[in-house]
Amino acid sequence: MMKSLLIALLCCLPALSHAGEAKDVADDPAIEKRMMHLAEKVRCLVCQSEPVATSHSEWSSDVRAIMREKMKAGATDQEIMDMLVERFGKSVLYDPPIDKETISLWLAPFILLLLGGSVLIYQLRKRKKLITETPLSAEEAQRAADLLNSTKELQ
Repeated sequence: MMKSLLIALLCCLPALSHAGEAKDVADDPAIEKRMMHLAEKVRCLVCQSEPVATSHSEWSSDVRAIMREKMKAGATDQEIMDMLVERFGKSVLYDPPIDKETISLWLAPFILLLLGGSVLIYQLRKRKKLITETPLSAEEAQRAADLLNSTKELQ
């Protein structure tokens, strides 16, 4: 009797462990859709490479909840974004504005590309100067001509 009760309990355990965490959603589907659209533009500061909309971190959950609260209170998308930038800095935006604080972020790829291209050109020119062309001797020239003629005959 005890053995069959234990087996029944053990059979029920997988069903209990499969329960997932409830997703946090707004009561109004329009607010939820608006929040998810806005959350795509905000970077998760924990994950760095994920938007807040798809991140599973607690920080992203909290930001989504804050966005919902602000939307229910009647805040515009721009007001919400301004509040997030004020609280967390411009690094929270996927597309930060171009200003004196972020100009280096925008120009760095181009500067690095120019610098890398310049170094590459310099190295190629330097290598070209190191290569000395030695003229072929008469014997080597004849051998090369014979090899070229023999390949023409094979075609």
